[in-house]
Amino acid sequence: MKTTSKMISTGLWLVVAALGVTSCASTPETRLDKNAALVASWPGDVRAQVRAGKVAVGFTAEQVRVAMGEPDQTLTRTEAQVSREVWVYLDHGPKFSFGLGVGSGGGGSSTSGAVGVSTGGRGLRELMRVIFEGGLVSAIEQMKK
Repeated sequence: MKTTSKMISTGLWLVVAALGVTSCASTPETRLDKNAALVASWPGDVRAQVRAGKVAVGFTAEQVRVAMGEPDQTLTRTEAQVSREVWVYLDHGPKFSFGLGVGSGGGGSSTSGAVGVSTGGRGLRELMRVIFEGGLVSAIEQMKK
């Protein structure tokens, strides 16, 4: 039975470690701190939106980067008269699952256990597209929940 307890304990530590790795991701606060001098030059309403992790039409690429981080994908959208740059952001929200199994052999002579942890899903869902024209955000497409 001590082996089973050790396996459960080890599994729980794996979950804690997985959570710790995901929490190290770039956040608006860390990006604001890293770019403090640049952010100080922006109007107050822009700083407030960026601080909240939001973007708006008219934002520069730097303002979007500080608010949202680097895009997951960059596309070129070509229309009849113009080409636009499109930044795609994916939903990296937490997707955790945890499984635990314990069993014993015939007559209770052996005990086994297993712990499984998953931190991924069946693929990432598109969260937002930010479309640039002339260096500024001209449109924002967001997925409905």
